[in-house]
Amino acid sequence: MTLKNAVEGKEYIIQQIKTEDEELDAFLFSLGCYSGEAITVVSHLKGGCVVSIKDGRYNIDYQLAEAIVI
Repeated sequence: MTLKNAVEGKEYIIQQIKTEDEELDAFLFSLGCYSGEAITVVSHLKGGCVVSIKDGRYNIDYQLAEAIVI
């Protein structure tokens, strides 16, 4: 399942990041988004979702949410 299909308020563990872009991988890693890390979808918005990783909240688009396997 990908982050796009996640239920709001439920905590998930990131299984894999599926992206071909090394810069994007590095950016996600800098946010704390990597395999084994807990992630929670706070809310779904038009075109994206708000996620909570560690102590931060981030707005990501659905294209990126599709790349995060939970």
